[in-house]
Amino acid sequence: MKAVRPPLGSYALDTGTNRVGVVMGYQGPYVQLRPLGGGLEWDVPPGRVRAATPAERISAAAAYVNARSRGEVP
Repeated sequence: MKAVRPPLGSYALDTGTNRVGVVMGYQGPYVQLRPLGGGLEWDVPPGRVRAATPAERISAAAAYVNARSRGEVP
């Protein structure tokens, strides 16, 4: 199966870490994802990234809001 490059600005899941991020760009063969709410981007091999489902997006957003309310993230 050929890896598909998700569109810039879309939400994607890193299947290796189960982290949802926003597609920020491409560096060589890697997809660069940024965590919801900001932070450092991480590189994901193209075969390990797929579009995030609505449920995954909601779950990641809720986890961020909860962490922010506890003062764990800015």
